[in-house]
Amino acid sequence: MKKYSVLGLMSGTSLDGLDIAHCSLWQEGNEWKFSINQATTIPYQEQLYQQLKHAIILSPAAHQQLHITYGTWLGAQAKNFLDTHHISVDFIASHGHTSHHRPAEGITFQLGDGKALAEASGCIVINDFRTLDVALGGQGAPLVPIGDKLLFASHQFCLNLGGISNISFDKEEKRIAYDIGLANMPLNYLTAKIGLAYDENGNLARQGTLLPDLLRQLNALTYYQLPYPKSTGYEWFRAAVIPILEKFKDASTKDLLHTIIHHNCQQIAFSIKKEKPIINTQLLVTGGGALNTFYTQTLTTYLPEAIQLIVPSKTIIDYKEALVFAFMGVLRVENQINILKSVTGASRDSCSGVLHHPN
Repeated sequence: MKKYSVLGLMSGTSLDGLDIAHCSLWQEGNEWKFSINQATTIPYQEQLYQQLKHAIILSPAAHQQLHITYGTWLGAQAKNFLDTHHISVDFIASHGHTSHHRPAEGITFQLGDGKALAEASGCIVINDFRTLDVALGGQGAPLVPIGDKLLFASHQFCLNLGGISNISFDKEEKRIAYDIGLANMPLNYLTAKIGLAYDENGNLARQGTLLPDLLRQLNALTYYQLPYPKSTGYEWFRAAVIPILEKFKDASTKDLLHTIIHHNCQQIAFSIKKEKPIINTQLLVTGGGALNTFYTQTLTTYLPEAIQLIVPSKTIIDYKEALVFAFMGVLRVENQINILKSVTGASRDSCSGVLHHPN
């Protein structure tokens, strides 16, 4: 099998920016190997940030226009990155940015038109990794577990702390994965109110004290009682979580941040304890929340003693999802399974992704 050169593009629910990672992927025997060669994050300018943040309420016509405009923008960023670093790739694999995700209604949509992206970048593009799984009755999420299973197999649990938290692990010879619930989305929502993009290192949260009533109301959210497979997104945060936070708008930001982190860590620990981990079990933590030392330190206090929390290099923390979408693109080209029914609840495993060739 050839060694693939792929550009992975990822934009998460926390809207930190566009992650771009140039990855090499190849097989040695039955094992997949990778390297992340160059990577960067491009912050969103205010106008685009606001458009993506509020895409869920756009009219169909405005939403379609943003889909094309954002696709063109993605392509321009990719081309600039490739030109700057003098890189050539076999293709670009793009997750896009999720604007709608209601799998129970058969709806999921990732902004960033693949054809527009291909034309602007001049490269073959693979995108739209979710809709086939939803059509097969699946959640269309999370998708990263195929990478957890094949690229990070030495870690028994893989936890991602992005806008929301998700986890994956092997159980009875099947990969299980689901969205646990909240992570950075409520934290960034609160810091935005005081003019900060995020709480660096958890410094504000560390100074706060617990709000028992807020903790109780968050822990009582119905979503946590649902069995997996399950996934969630901004719609749930907007409808179920923001109204709770607004009840406590007179509380200090420090106390709110402190309480949310404790809530998040309790839910993560509960999810892991249910699986009865054995001694020396490794939990790999990635995503923006892994850079928040108050978050990871608090999580350690809730985890069972059997768990060893592993925080990898900053490159892996920041670009693991972009890497995995690059990998999903490789699996698509190789016509291998890249979405697991055991993760999403679909009627079958699938090989997903739509190819677009530039004219």
